[in-house]
Amino acid sequence: MPLSPEETRRYARHLVLRGVGGEGQQKLKAARVLVVGAGGLGSPVIAYLAAAGVGTLGIVDHDRVSLSNLQRQIVHTTAAAGTPKAESAGAFVASLNPHVRSVAHNERFTDANSSALVAAYDLVIDGTDNFATRLAVAEAAETFEKPLVSGAVSMFDGQVTVFMSGGPRFRDLYPTDPDEADLPACEIVGVLGAVTGVVGTLMAMEAIKLITGLGEPLVGRLLLYDGRAARFTELAYDGQA
Repeated sequence: MPLSPEETRRYARHLVLRGVGGEGQQKLKAARVLVVGAGGLGSPVIAYLAAAGVGTLGIVDHDRVSLSNLQRQIVHTTAAAGTPKAESAGAFVASLNPHVRSVAHNERFTDANSSALVAAYDLVIDGTDNFATRLAVAEAAETFEKPLVSGAVSMFDGQVTVFMSGGPRFRDLYPTDPDEADLPACEIVGVLGAVTGVVGTLMAMEAIKLITGLGEPLVGRLLLYDGRAARFTELAYDGQA
């Protein structure tokens, strides 16, 4: 479907951008992306993908907005406190870009519903905050051969990587389940809000690259961000773990 005159004006900076252009914008418009988690990482992902013109954004989150979320979860507002996060994020999408369709999945991502959720989308983005859910998302994406952008944050630091069919798997990077005591929740140790913005925006960038075919995705590479030192480090990993 061709871009409307309003879309042409909206995406003008993409349309003149070498490597994106009209073809890339059409790919974005046709894309169906599932974002698991509408929290600190999911918020910038949702914001930038909606702004970029991704045609359909599925948003999975079983939680409701609370005041303690607002220090970092930028798609939610004070007025949205108490409402389902998936619906609050969908309202943000509608207010930012009426050309993007959002689908609210007000449920926890589990093994039971993973197939129905993942199968309906082209690309999966995981911004959840616990290992069990991240593993479930990765296994479902692998089963349906869907590219997965995965990110995580803690305190002042974060990381991003991409899993694709034919590349290293989630279990190659995480061969064993970590002890939960080694993964304290942000409710306990805290997280600097801007760190989620940095990492979430990197995740959105990887998604846009995958959709448009632009550049080299972070497959087999783990990008680490140290917020206090303002330093990025890249670690390579393969399928031999």
